[in-house]
Amino acid sequence: MRLGIVKNIGLAFVLFMGCILQSHAVQSSPNEPITIDTQRIVWKGDLDGMIQRRVVRVLLPYNKTLYFLDKGGQQRGLMYDMMTEFEQNLNRQVVNKNLKIHFIFVPTARDRLIPDLLAGKGDIIAADLTVTPERKKLIEFSTPITSNVKEVIVTSAQGPNLNSLEDLSGKIVFINPSTSYADSLKRLNTELRKQKKPLIIIKDAPGIFETEDILEMVNADLVPITVSDLYLANFWKKTFSNIRIHENLTLTSGGDIAFGFRKNSPVLKKALDAFTEKNKVGSSFGNQKLQAYLKTVKWVKNSTNPADLQKFHSLANVFQKYSDQYQIDWLLMTAQGYQESRLDQNKKSKVGAIGVMQIMPATGKDLKVGDIQQVNNNINGGIKYIRYLIDQYYSKEPMTDLNKVLFAFAAYNAGPARIQQLRVEAAKRGLNPNIWFDNVERIAAERIGNETVQYVSNIYKYSVAYKLVLELPSKK
Repeated sequence: MRLGIVKNIGLAFVLFMGCILQSHAVQSSPNEPITIDTQRIVWKGDLDGMIQRRVVRVLLPYNKTLYFLDKGGQQRGLMYDMMTEFEQNLNRQVVNKNLKIHFIFVPTARDRLIPDLLAGKGDIIAADLTVTPERKKLIEFSTPITSNVKEVIVTSAQGPNLNSLEDLSGKIVFINPSTSYADSLKRLNTELRKQKKPLIIIKDAPGIFETEDILEMVNADLVPITVSDLYLANFWKKTFSNIRIHENLTLTSGGDIAFGFRKNSPVLKKALDAFTEKNKVGSSFGNQKLQAYLKTVKWVKNSTNPADLQKFHSLANVFQKYSDQYQIDWLLMTAQGYQESRLDQNKKSKVGAIGVMQIMPATGKDLKVGDIQQVNNNINGGIKYIRYLIDQYYSKEPMTDLNKVLFAFAAYNAGPARIQQLRVEAAKRGLNPNIWFDNVERIAAERIGNETVQYVSNIYKYSVAYKLVLELPSKK
């Protein structure tokens, strides 16, 4: 995965991808389905067959830039906008207006985009997909959406001083291993090995983390260094003001980004080539709707700064004690404590919630853990309540242990009955009701907004940051 930057255009290609809509984002009907169960629908063919079927299935990643749902279920995102314009373009060319072509958007994990395309579970990959020799052996690409892709190093403003790529020697770099950034860093490590210098410590982010998720963590100084395409870093710099983009530290450049589709699809290739050739360059289109969405999100904070790390270490034994007692990962519980109060026992909310775990006094009495004004009891109560939620709602569900805790966090934030309703709806929509990330969280974003989605996401990111701290004690 690599995105790119249009040479000499400066700001994001992400902005210009929206420009094709000219004046407004296309709105879908409230009753229009937003997903289908693609696991049961397998079909391979060219565009003429898609027109006969009246369906084009678009595979794309679910993230804060390319495709997401807002509250109310409206599909949004820059690839959504672009593919919707392509849909309208095709329908203008269809002679029989009663045979309207419908584009179905199928959010797909990054490492499944090409396999699902080849398996016939989708027809077009609309993603930040870089054309590489390896990928060209598997699939066909359209005329590039943009060229001159450039991968750069990104740190926080407080990050290390880097004057050359060699300065990455011995440093920790945090990336999603399924991206092309991993290959770029491995090539650089080959050069460092030849120079007999310490290698870059490549730390793998969980597969669900998109580049903007990691940029968010760098912005919060949760992780020290990452890699991003220049356009994407420039775009998110407007929101993540604490990141530092090292434009002089380029890992690769000169690549292309294009739509992907199956080989031997000449009709689709002709249509996509004509569309991208016409729309790949244009004036910047205002991205106010996306920006308005971004402004509502509670971004992660720096849980690993010295002051907060001191609180982390001072409370570690308490979290370990009660997490072991209730059989829950203690780093996840510590991360929830940080999300709730920044591990501050003195914090009191406007509604009367108390302490590290922000427990209401009445809840504290029901939990029978003692005086929740005392930090040990407060933490005991918070973890005990998560255990209760797991046992009451998720212990017998076919979920991983991690997902049981994630759903309990969501229930802690939004209420267990509401989360139960979201799981039922997720199943009806062809999503897995037993997986939070990229499944039930989509329905949560649509039905109740982004607060719960970001709440669970933040906790998971904090736990990843704490794990990194413990794995690399010399880097604290």
